[in-house]
Amino acid sequence: MTVEFRTDPYPDNEALNALWTAAWNEPTTRDFSLILSRSLAHIGAFTGGRLVGFVNVAWDGGIHAFILDTCVSPEFRRRGIATSLVERATKVARERGADWLHVDFEPHLAGFYRNLGFRATEAGVIKLRD
Repeated sequence: MTVEFRTDPYPDNEALNALWTAAWNEPTTRDFSLILSRSLAHIGAFTGGRLVGFVNVAWDGGIHAFILDTCVSPEFRRRGIATSLVERATKVARERGADWLHVDFEPHLAGFYRNLGFRATEAGVIKLRD
């Protein structure tokens, strides 16, 4: 299996919704075009032309960037794809002027992100919709 990583591939909604449904076990039909058009960058992982992994780098328009939506299709997990996605996103964010790269994650992903150089910080979040 060869995986090709592309920066800013702008995958279509069908491909992103299919990956999202598989990776998050959450059927969805979202329009990703507005999200991607405002991103600092996004990285896609492809095999045989199929989108099998994705990460978005949102930003504040200044020096802060944010890793969002890191996901890999279940049948392609445990092959280093997520690691490569985040490493590439980190590199691109740095090249495009970000000084800080933030990520929020669930406790079971702490080791994954720590191994990629992220350190724990205090943060807060509020859910705006149920």
